[in-house]
Amino acid sequence: MTAISATLVKELREMTGAGIMDAKRALQDTGGDVDAAKKLLREKGMASADKRAGRATAEGKVGYRIHEDGSHGTIVGIGCETEPVSNNADFLAFAKKVLELVDAEGVGAEAKLDDERKELTAKLGENIQIVSPARFERIDTGTLEGYAHPPANKLGVLVQLRGGSPSLARKVAMHIAASAPQYIAREDVPAELATAEREIYLASDEVQSKPEQAREKIVEGMVNKRFFAAQVLAEQPWIHDTAQTVGQALEAEGAQVAEFERISLSG
Repeated sequence: MTAISATLVKELREMTGAGIMDAKRALQDTGGDVDAAKKLLREKGMASADKRAGRATAEGKVGYRIHEDGSHGTIVGIGCETEPVSNNADFLAFAKKVLELVDAEGVGAEAKLDDERKELTAKLGENIQIVSPARFERIDTGTLEGYAHPPANKLGVLVQLRGGSPSLARKVAMHIAASAPQYIAREDVPAELATAEREIYLASDEVQSKPEQAREKIVEGMVNKRFFAAQVLAEQPWIHDTAQTVGQALEAEGAQVAEFERISLSG
């Protein structure tokens, strides 16, 4: 077996971030050829990353960026398995790199970093995933803002308003983070989904115990309060003033929500 010096192991570790024994074994397997050992470690790391791909990534960071001229905004989540890794310097550097790339080139560009993602997975020993990248181009009268919930930054929102102001858009982003709407307005809800909800309420013991002539009205009230007010952004109670809905708060400032992306790494 080829004798491997500590200096050579140190050199390979600095190049790859591999552990001592992994670096030494790779050098032994390649007869002390540093370039070949580096390639071997990379191949093994990618295989290891593929094995870890199914693990849950409930930790990590969500980052967003609004271009200084307001022309576009970007949001990306980078998931990992544990909190310590989410604060690791290499993990944070990778997260920043992904955000910058998507911000510069658009959604899909993150695929260019897949080999680097796999190498980081191997180095840190955890499943690392890029989650729900989005990039919004400013529309006419558009206002872009974002929010990442501190201190963990595992939850973030990017939103675009028609009209309004940056301060209002940020409040809307905070609301979306807290209330997790699925739709912007009632008309965005698929008709079959609303129908199914009505049928569920109508068949419930709670409704069936009421007089038949009153059931339709009761069901309509239940659907409005329990479904639309929970799922539809415009109909949710505004977290900044629960005496009004989000729709009412927006109308007061002549604004509408054009689009949003909410990323929650913890589900």
